[in-house]
Amino acid sequence: MTEQLFAYDPAQALDGPEAMAVFIADALDTGDTAYMAKAMRVVARAKGMNELVKETGLARELLYESFSDQGNPTLKTMLAVMRALDVELTARPYER
Repeated sequence: MTEQLFAYDPAQALDGPEAMAVFIADALDTGDTAYMAKAMRVVARAKGMNELVKETGLARELLYESFSDQGNPTLKTMLAVMRALDVELTARPYER
């Protein structure tokens, strides 16, 4: 018997700021910059790139480039996107 597999898009589960915040926090906790960029792409897709462009005032190309596998978004870009997502970027003591 063969199992049927279904495509899963995590962006579909990110239906609001709380879910997006948890998703981003988990990605940040890994310390893996490529994974963080991928997570931000998923969140951007969940929010809608057109919406992010409108709310941040940033160019679409900049957003795609910033959150690509080789991307390295500036703090300014990250803060603008986080604000548009209604998610705060905060700091806490590092747990060893």
